[in-house]
Amino acid sequence: MGITKKFTILHSNDMHGDFLAEEREGGGPLHGGLALLSAYVNKVRAEEENVFYVIAGDMLQGSIIDSDFKGISTIDIMNYITPDVVGVGNHEIDYGVPHLLFLEKIANFPIVSANLYIKGFEKRLMDPYVIIKKAGFDVLFTGIITEKVVDAMRLDDVIGAFMDVHEAADEVGRICNAYRNDDIDLTILLTHIGFESDLELAALLDPAWGVDMIIGGHSHTVLEQPAVVNGILVTQAGTGTDQIGRFDIVVDDDTNSIVEWTWQLIPISSDLVEPDQGMVDFIARYKSEVDRKYSIVVTKLTHEHTHPRREVETDLGNLMADALADETQADVVLLGAGSVRVEKLGPVVTLMDFMGCFPYDDTVTRYTVTGATLKRMFAHWMRPENRDGEGECYQVSSAVRALYSDAERRLISLEVGGGAVDDAATYTVALQGYHAKNSEAYLDVTEEELLAAGPSKVVTTSAAEVLEAWLRDHQLQGRAVEGRLTYA
Repeated sequence: MGITKKFTILHSNDMHGDFLAEEREGGGPLHGGLALLSAYVNKVRAEEENVFYVIAGDMLQGSIIDSDFKGISTIDIMNYITPDVVGVGNHEIDYGVPHLLFLEKIANFPIVSANLYIKGFEKRLMDPYVIIKKAGFDVLFTGIITEKVVDAMRLDDVIGAFMDVHEAADEVGRICNAYRNDDIDLTILLTHIGFESDLELAALLDPAWGVDMIIGGHSHTVLEQPAVVNGILVTQAGTGTDQIGRFDIVVDDDTNSIVEWTWQLIPISSDLVEPDQGMVDFIARYKSEVDRKYSIVVTKLTHEHTHPRREVETDLGNLMADALADETQADVVLLGAGSVRVEKLGPVVTLMDFMGCFPYDDTVTRYTVTGATLKRMFAHWMRPENRDGEGECYQVSSAVRALYSDAERRLISLEVGGGAVDDAATYTVALQGYHAKNSEAYLDVTEEELLAAGPSKVVTTSAAEVLEAWLRDHQLQGRAVEGRLTYA
């Protein structure tokens, strides 16, 4: 055994603008928020000699503080914590590729992605890796992005990404092989492809490439302990700032490998540390501005509506889908369940609450499809393997009753407006632009098929504006989970 060194690696993923600490029902300590997270990171940096803090994508979105400043606030606030390395997630692209490059320039920390490139030139869009020297050891970090980014960029003919984990694995190999003759002591992938895809990627990596660890994101997976696949540690740390992952490892510079390791998922609360007051004050500058702008009341609902899981029907999802149905006059609304970004809303809804709930400003188009096509769409996205936390699921308008059998793996029945869907008849379906552009992957229907059966119309260029206006005009609305989507 050669010289060994201990390292502590702290990691977050899918923080989604979770800036503020919260008190849980029944009182008790504060949980989460960047002031407490910053205090814990500072504590570990003070206690341990060789510390890395890394983020595996999706710092952005989920907070009005983020969306109102288009991510600039998030980068500014993260500059205060100063992570050592950040990987790109799918929501880093939400404000557009040029804006992502702007955000990268104002970041005081490296942001890496190995598989975003400029088509036709084979030039990477961002730095594919960074090598950090610490305690005489060389640690290589590289980033692998989710396929969702390819979906988000379908409007852009210039920017592309490798499509699947096989191609991503090849790219990891190219980067690692470039440094095969250098003494890289530790190699860490920051991925944003979901935990199951991380496991698949780990199995594809050649042990000769020397990858030691995959720190992932996107699927919001909470683990008891990391998985070990092909000798590679694979982990993730849920979502938000209520917790942080912590590795304490020993690395041997002779074998360039981890010879000892422990991992914990550390709950972040005021029982653990006192808030970093500097961070509290720093965030308050942004919060006071958005409070002033967005504290007006939009509507009052009959009760608190919830959206605990995007894979199932929710009363908040029903409310949003019904609002779009009312405004678009479509027979069926398929509202991307991931568009609803909060777990609860109301009964009093301020503009800030609404924007945090529905931050995506996208078009909505009303298409005409046959009943046979409509059935195929539902049968595709209601599949059990699509409801794994990584697939794209939908909330539907009140006219719909869909029954899917997991045991038989098929759509048993589909009703619209109280009657069974007729294969030969036509129905209007409202889709957000993002979902229409990715209809083949998400709904098993090509864009050409969406346009083939009858007329289509862009009914709004801003789903968020339509929803806000509907809520203002419809006070004391309430919805329940009523069996629009049933899984047997």
